[in-house]
Order: sequence, then C-alpha cells, then structure tokens
Amino acid sequence: MERFILSLDQGTTSSRAILFNHDSEIVYTAQEEFTQIFPQPGWVEHDAEEIWNSMVSVISACLTGAGIQPGQIAAIGIANQRETTVVWDKMTGKPIYNAIVWQSRQTASICERLISQGWREVVREKTGLLIDAYFSGTKAAWILDEVPGARARAEQGELLFGTIDTWLIWKLTGGRVHVTDYSNASRTMMFDIRELKWDRQLLELLNIPASMLPEVRPSSCLYGVTDKELFGVEIAIAGAAGDQQAALFGQACFEEGAVKNTYGTGCFMLMNTGSKAVSSKHGLLTTIAWGIGNRVDYALEGSVFVAGSAIQWLRDGLRMIEHAEESESLASSVESTEGVYVVPALVGLGTPYWDSDVRGAVFGLTRGTTKEHFIRATLEALSYQTKDVLAVMEEDAGLSIHSLRVDGGAVKNNFLMQFQSDLLNVPVDRPVVGETTALGAAYLAGLAIGYWTSQSEISSQWKINRTFVPDMDDVRRRDLYEGWRKAVYAARAFK
Repeated sequence: MERFILSLDQGTTSSRAILFNHDSEIVYTAQEEFTQIFPQPGWVEHDAEEIWNSMVSVISACLTGAGIQPGQIAAIGIANQRETTVVWDKMTGKPIYNAIVWQSRQTASICERLISQGWREVVREKTGLLIDAYFSGTKAAWILDEVPGARARAEQGELLFGTIDTWLIWKLTGGRVHVTDYSNASRTMMFDIRELKWDRQLLELLNIPASMLPEVRPSSCLYGVTDKELFGVEIAIAGAAGDQQAALFGQACFEEGAVKNTYGTGCFMLMNTGSKAVSSKHGLLTTIAWGIGNRVDYALEGSVFVAGSAIQWLRDGLRMIEHAEESESLASSVESTEGVYVVPALVGLGTPYWDSDVRGAVFGLTRGTTKEHFIRATLEALSYQTKDVLAVMEEDAGLSIHSLRVDGGAVKNNFLMQFQSDLLNVPVDRPVVGETTALGAAYLAGLAIGYWTSQSEISSQWKINRTFVPDMDDVRRRDLYEGWRKAVYAARAFK
C-alpha cells in the first residue's frame, strides 16, 4: 500500500492541504479561503477557530479527492503564516481573542514605547529582529492588556500562547501537545536565537508569563500524533516551519550561501548562512532557517513590499491589462523601457531602504512612452528590488551567490525571470514543483520518520523546470541599475 506525506500549508488568506508522494510529486491539493477581519484601519485579524475548521475541511477534501485512506498518510508537516498570534484557554481550548495577523499594526504604540526606552539593540542582538508590530511578542502583550482579566489568568497558568503552527498541532493532538519549532519561535521577538531559548529579559519587558509559551523543538521531529477521533487512526505530526523557511527547505537550499526568492504579493528572499547567525548592517533580519537533530541553520531575510501586487495594480488600478499573464507579452514587445523607471513604493520601500513614507513614482516619461514601456518598467522594478536585497545580503554574509532559486506566482513570467538573471548576472532556476512551501514542510516531516532518508536524497529529487541564463553585457547591466538607483533616490526626496 503506497504511503504519502500530507502537507498543511496554512496561509494568510487560505488553508491548503497538499498530498505528496515519495517522488516529491503533488498527488492532490485542496484549498479553502477564510474570513479576513478588519476591526479598525491597519488592524488585521483572523478567527482561529475558523482557521482550524478550514484546515479540517481541506484535509478531508484532500483525502477524498485523492481516494486514499487516513492510514496511508505516513506523516503530517505544517507550514504556516508566520508571526500571527493566538492566545487560548488551556482548559476549554477556546481563543480569548481573534488571532492577530502578522500584517496588523495595532501594536505599533507598544513598539514605539520600546524603541523610545532604548531597547532596539538588545532586541536586535538577542532575536535578530527589528522592534516592529510585525512580530508576535507585542501582539501577545496587547491581547493580555486589552482582554479583561486576561493578564491575571495568564499569570495563573490558565492561558496558552502560540503561532499558527502551535495552534494547529495543539488542535490536531486533542490538546495534548503544546510545541513550536525553532523557525517559528525565532519570529516572536521573545526567543534568543543563539541561546535557543525563550529570553527571560524580553518576557519581563513584554510582561508575558513563561508558562504560556510552547516548548521549542527542531523543525523535523515527532511532535505527537493526531487524536484518533479526528481521522480514525493516529497520524504522526513530524515537521513544522514558518512558510518562508519551509520554502527555503523545499528549494533544497541546504548549502551555506544558497538563496531563494519568493515572488508573491511581495518578495521574500532568504539566504542560508549555515550554522552562523549573521548580524546585518543593512536592516536584514537574522532568523533561524530550521533545526534538524542537534544542528540549527540560520538565514538572512530581506523583504520587498510590492512585487506581484504591482502587476495587480496594472490590472485593477490602471486597467492597462485584463489578465496578469498579458504583462509578459506586452513587456516583451518593446526592446527596452526607453529610459522609463517605475518605483513601485505603493506601501513604502522595504530592504534595504526601510522607508515607510516614500510613495510610488515614475521617471523618464516622454511623448513616445507607451503602455508597453510602462508595463515593462513595472516588471523590471521587481528585478531591481531583488538586486537591492541581494547586494546587501552578499555584503553582510561575505558570500557571493552562484544561482538564484525562485518560486511564487510571478515566476511563470518568462520575461521577468530572464531580466532577473540578466540583472544579477547569475542563473535563475525555476523548479518543476512550484509549491515549495508545502514541499518543504513535507520534506521536514518525511525526514523525521525516515520516509526520505537524508537531505542528499531530497536534493537529488529537486528538479528544474527551466534555467534562465544571463544574456546582457556588463555596461548595459551597470547603466540600467544606476538608473534605478537614481530613480529611488529621487522618489525618496519627494515626500
């Protein structure tokens, strides 16, 4: 009887269950969206119970659709939207407030207070993170402060905290297991990434009782088994990682200096820095990639705020295209942008600028500029921003990359991938299996139970759909990027 790995990919807008076979092929996928809650401008919340119910629903749909029995699942791996925070009652299992999503800015005032009190460098040194509302620590503190009686209940040991991986494992095991993995713990702003433990000083700073926190364990290990009442059999839960770290693993970026870039709504670029936690001088985050056995691997992470959303803007805001796919043929229909640069700072600029006040701008327009030039310039901007991040990543790590592995919706665009290769002057590898986040979670679970024997075996299964090879001379590459640098400088001057 063939056995499979079930990957639970719990994202920001939907929950998915993806079944993989031993050849790393997708057997079946089920997906279900859930409600986005916006109580106030800048606040984003989810109903944690609805997330759980959506997960149960897609698991069932996946098994039914694939025509397999629960007993054929060798293990479950989990990849999750990172930083999103749940606090629940230990006895009833009911959340005491909505899950506060990673995007939510409702704890910005707590962060401003911590920064004004001079905690920036302490937090940076211990956690590798910036003090920001993005991370889980201030979200948990906000819930304890704002929900009546919550702080007293937490201090009495009645409440539990977790990111989405922790919440799902707790529910899957019928409340028997309260754990997280190193990669998710490293995104809480409460975990010392070098000492590999919850940090007492940071917990006191945020006034969060240690009794609330999950046990931190490797990303690939047996956490527990599913409650028999759920599927009729006990299934091993054996892998967990934050979504971007899972994608790094799913891309088989196991070597020091290996880099992947995910082109989604924004871009997330991670570089494996091996067993060394590299501190950044350019606003990159230092984070844990994964833990396997007694070894922990670290990563540098940079983010581009607007990537795929720029193509959506061309479609929905400017109505230049009807479908995102059209952008490729229209951009390819002109030889160049004729000197046009689009700086898509629609919500500010991320790494390495960290400028939330800058707004989008267009430079170099002439009477001869056409829609095609504008679309091409917008696509090129995704590549320029990626080069911005990679340049500081290489400088901080003291490493030069030899290729870039890519995933996410926008990598289907051949023009974009070729221009990216040309601009970076390295090959860009697009894999056969685009679902790298889910695949990474599956690999972590499979390794823990011997379904796959080693990372070497996984590397041998990682297959390339297409490699884009650089085809641009050095002078043109330098001139194009210099134009981009000028455009960003000018956009930042206009405030």
